[in-house]
Amino acid sequence: MKDSKKKPDSIKVDYQEKYLRALADYQNLSRRIEQEKGAFVRYTNEDLVLKILPIFDSLEKASQEVKDQGISLIHKQLFAVLLKEGLEKIETLGQDFDPKTMECLELTDGEKNKVVAELRPGYRLKGKIIRVSQVKVGEGK
Repeated sequence: MKDSKKKPDSIKVDYQEKYLRALADYQNLSRRIEQEKGAFVRYTNEDLVLKILPIFDSLEKASQEVKDQGISLIHKQLFAVLLKEGLEKIETLGQDFDPKTMECLELTDGEKNKVVAELRPGYRLKGKIIRVSQVKVGEGK
């Protein structure tokens, strides 16, 4: 009859394999948690910025229509704060229409597939598009 007990060396190998597998699982979990935490911290302010953007748009329109230094100063200060948080405006005028960053609201006279006018600016927050630009695009007539 054969002995059904494992040899001590094979038990040691089993524990070693289980230990290495558990260590690898732990390291993978730790890495994934760090990545998720980094993404969370990176985009924490996204909701707040999205709520502020309509107010920022109104301030921008007011500073263009009413030549008041106070409104212009507030607009510039708010934009500086948003820039520090990682907000950047998507440039559109004269650019080729890009459906990833722009929404065409109207086709108009102008160079084919070029942005003729910007109706509402679009923005990125730390590289992520949080609001697409609304634009008029030339239809080539």
